[in-house]
Amino acid sequence: MQKENLAAAKSCLAFIDRSVTAFHTVENAGKILEENGFAQLRESEPWTVAPGRGYFVKRNDSSLIAFRLPQGEAKGFHIVASHSDSPCFKLKAGAETSVEKSYVRLNVEPYGGMLYASWFDRSLSVAGRIVCREDGRLVSKTVNIDEDLLVIPNVAVHLDREMNKKLAYNPQIDLQPLLSAAPTQQEEQEKQQDDILMKKIASQAGVERENILGKDLYLYVRDQGRLAGAQQELMLSPRLDDLECVFASLEGFLKGMPQKYISVCAVFDNEEVGSLTKQGAASTFLKDTLERIGEESGKTNRAYRQMLTESFMISADNAHGLHPNHPEKSEPAARPYLNRGIVIKFHGGQKYTTDAWSEAVMRDLCERAQVPCQSYCNRSDIGGGSTLGNISAGQVSIPTVDIGLAQLAMHSAVETAGSMDIAYLIRVLEVFYGE
Repeated sequence: MQKENLAAAKSCLAFIDRSVTAFHTVENAGKILEENGFAQLRESEPWTVAPGRGYFVKRNDSSLIAFRLPQGEAKGFHIVASHSDSPCFKLKAGAETSVEKSYVRLNVEPYGGMLYASWFDRSLSVAGRIVCREDGRLVSKTVNIDEDLLVIPNVAVHLDREMNKKLAYNPQIDLQPLLSAAPTQQEEQEKQQDDILMKKIASQAGVERENILGKDLYLYVRDQGRLAGAQQELMLSPRLDDLECVFASLEGFLKGMPQKYISVCAVFDNEEVGSLTKQGAASTFLKDTLERIGEESGKTNRAYRQMLTESFMISADNAHGLHPNHPEKSEPAARPYLNRGIVIKFHGGQKYTTDAWSEAVMRDLCERAQVPCQSYCNRSDIGGGSTLGNISAGQVSIPTVDIGLAQLAMHSAVETAGSMDIAYLIRVLEVFYGE
């Protein structure tokens, strides 16, 4: 079992290494699906679906929904939702700025809730997507400057003796990354904004600089994921929240062959900033897709709505594990640990949607998959964040359970999780999707 778990952990880390932004995550997921015989559909075109076949559709190139129909009549939908985005820095327009004609910095802003201090003195680079003009039409392309390009340097302790006590950072001042220390002319910098970076982007994309008309570019940490710990029981990687669940959802989805339910694997963008976008969990993306599946399967509106009552969703987004140095931060009676299996999440105010029914369904799934599970609640005096389940319920109201895998340092530049847990999640989702 340990060998199986480590193999799954290594495959997960390799997937995360390739998925440096939400656009790359969805691109990689699409490639995996196509390699497994899934056909891509487009929202702007008619759909034709057939029993036993698999399909996927993208929105904004940063969200994806894949589905597979059973051979026979479908009772409802079995859905797993995760998210493709992670907290990071996003480049602003006119990003390059000169400092005393000697340095070039990038002007960035935080995307999502971040642990700022974890980004200092790390090798960073830039990735995302550009929209460029090709043969008279606009084309979207993913880009990644695959080199050690940037750093956010700390202030030396000799220059600020209070640095080790400092917890507050000004993102406009303290967190702007250094791109170049080569001498530049201020006048030239003012005339030609984004000259250094955008020339690299254009070269990487194989387009002329002047043909790039739009961009969504982000910083990412160059650290590669790795196994650690006395028995390789730890995973250290950027973007574990929530690409660990994205990877497990895809693996379980591909392994579980549906019998009585339509399998749906949903990967949403923008969870870290509230999901209120056309491709977020609060959008109509899931609702539109499920309705089209029903229509293309010949379901009447009444039959489709009846299917929803027989459906179930697993909202998969990682959970806070007990911190070894700060156990007081955890709820005394519900303290998840790394490598102890699936974490079922509860919240009295329904930031997590788990209720008695969905808890029971999840525990039954874990028992049948022979996978351990544990519980998580926030301390009553510490507010937690919401996740995909309660947000998507505003569009598609079906029973939902919120789960995740225990991790440490959530929203850090590099996070820590248990290497055994990823295989547990794959196994339980294989059972779920195989029903």
